Amino acid sequence: MNERSFPNLGETFFEERLPCGLLLRVTPKPDFSKTYAFLAANYGAIDTRFYLNGRPRETPDGVAHYLEHKMFDMPQGNVMQEFTRLGGSPNAFTSYAMTAYHVQCTQRWEENLTLLLQFVSTPYFTEESVEKERGIIAQEIRMYEDNADSRMYENLFSILYDHHPVRKPIAGTVESIAAITPEILAECHRAFYDPANMMLSVVGPVDPEGVADIAGQLLPKRDSAVSVSRDYGPPESPVPKEGRREARMEVAMPGFTVGFPCAESANPLRQELAGDLAMELLVGESSALYTRLYEEGLIDSDFSAGCEGVKTLAMLTAGGDSKDPDRVCDAILEEAARIGREGADPQLFERLKRSAFGRRMRELDSFETICFRMCQSHFDGTEYYDFPDLYRAITQEEVENLLRTVVVPERAAVSLIYPKGRA
Repeated sequence: MNERSFPNLGETFFEERLPCGLLLRVTPKPDFSKTYAFLAANYGAIDTRFYLNGRPRETPDGVAHYLEHKMFDMPQGNVMQEFTRLGGSPNAFTSYAMTAYHVQCTQRWEENLTLLLQFVSTPYFTEESVEKERGIIAQEIRMYEDNADSRMYENLFSILYDHHPVRKPIAGTVESIAAITPEILAECHRAFYDPANMMLSVVGPVDPEGVADIAGQLLPKRDSAVSVSRDYGPPESPVPKEGRREARMEVAMPGFTVGFPCAESANPLRQELAGDLAMELLVGESSALYTRLYEEGLIDSDFSAGCEGVKTLAMLTAGGDSKDPDRVCDAILEEAARIGREGADPQLFERLKRSAFGRRMRELDSFETICFRMCQSHFDGTEYYDFPDLYRAITQEEVENLLRTVVVPERAAVSLIYPKGRA
């Protein structure tokens, strides 16, 4: 296996591309008792239009999430009971761009890893089980529809963009999942759960060669390659489709999220780091604007801001609860314009950059975060452990230019949730 060391981070991992195509990364942590295994597919809710071996396909919204639910079923039954017997704690999630299955344990890691690889690589979809799951997922969708934060972000994406599939809910809708069949699930499993489209990250007191042996035996090289190309549509305009959308729900306080689309970047990780710094400089907890808005009672401690990206898209966002969201949005735009004209205090910028770097370093204490970040960055074509060099390369001028060109009125789209009964 190829050993890769990052002395500045105090991190080392072992990497190998297995004959089946799976990328394996193992980070030994001999002084810990917990082992964490994270198996991710480069497949998420936005992958509804694609070409499979040259043939165009379009699937209903929500297939990736539906598939995640169904993978826990195997011919011999649901795997959750078997994990319990082995002392493993499994879970899974579907995001816009990734589906991941993970398990943590303090004993019998070989057996837990074996079971994780077995059930994710075993498609088993019967008419009866798929139909049964439909009702469960429909209940989950209705729960998301009643959640103010979920509704706010879904509405934001739907007004920021004109056609990109990020506009659709991750779990789909009750109507869209009604069209999902066992055949669709099996085809998407074949297309996107090919080992060459996946990554396995394991962190803990494990032997890298032992992990490679288990994965190599369970995931043999396939006879025929699977070719998939994704279709997210034409490039989006930097100007949002709509500037504003309001909804009314059972909430005590109005909430909002304002978004500003960024141009697509060749290095999504650098864009994320620079975007987070820009929003920290603008309205982070150390900024004068945050202090003023907080003292005036316009925001509370749950207010947040940063950069979010999904494949070909990226956006700067800010939001939280507020008694007057429009005043907060106006203040954000005014402060961004001021920084764009006058610049920021260089000492403040360097202090914020050191603080942001420190937070990234602390993330490495979490096995879960190491695995997630490794897979996310790899699927984006970057290396997460490059973040120290990227931070050093980011300049104050670059960050100020982001605020000057992106956080402007013509790029602003705001999603608001008001209490029911508001006039």
